[in-house]
Amino acid sequence: MTRPQRIKLRHLVPSIVTVFAICAGMTSVRMSLEGHLTASLYFILLAVFLDAADGRLARYLDSTSPFGAELDSLADFFNFGIAPGLLLYNTLYTGTTYASLGWLATLVLAVCCALRLARFNLSIDRADVTLKKDGFFVGVPAPALACLALMPIFLHLSGWQNTDLPVARSFYIIGVGLLAVSTIPTFSIKHASVKITHFPFIVVGAVILVVGLVVYPWPTLIIGNILYLGSLPLSYLAFRKSHGRT
Repeated sequence: MTRPQRIKLRHLVPSIVTVFAICAGMTSVRMSLEGHLTASLYFILLAVFLDAADGRLARYLDSTSPFGAELDSLADFFNFGIAPGLLLYNTLYTGTTYASLGWLATLVLAVCCALRLARFNLSIDRADVTLKKDGFFVGVPAPALACLALMPIFLHLSGWQNTDLPVARSFYIIGVGLLAVSTIPTFSIKHASVKITHFPFIVVGAVILVVGLVVYPWPTLIIGNILYLGSLPLSYLAFRKSHGRT
């Protein structure tokens, strides 16, 4: 009789964190349905943090596995494709004359997120499919996709209620979804390197970011989204320069 196969407890830790991320996304949907807008956003941001944590834990504990990759991909689809879309629709479109347009925009967002993650799954086993090129991501990653898509709600919470442009907002959401499945090279903080002399400025910037998220979360996230969108042309030019293209 063969003994059941055992695995080390540390190999389960990243997957447990991923499960907590799924719980955060599901709770965000509940908060959205019950009308608790701020709480719903906080749970999506918690899912972003847990998504970053599980990957680093997997590498630190040397516990990466196909199962963990598949679970993380499913969690990302729900947390960054479904939950933000439902939040956007429930908050900005339900009961309005533009409900169908808003639903179309959120459908495109979810589908684009799913397509990106499907491409990620293919990249695990196939060398000709990749989401990373020499320190750059290909397209906008799923967590950044969610933050960018939620920009209209950040503006809403920051006092921009008088600039209600549902059609423009819908096309913005669709455009953000298309960025996820695009082949635009985007900066990867994970693979970035800085000179040691710049380290104090990085630390100060990180402190300012954390304080801003605590004291002024929505304006800080708006500024972060604007800076990220502004970095896309720069990342494209940097990628071309690194590959000797003009």
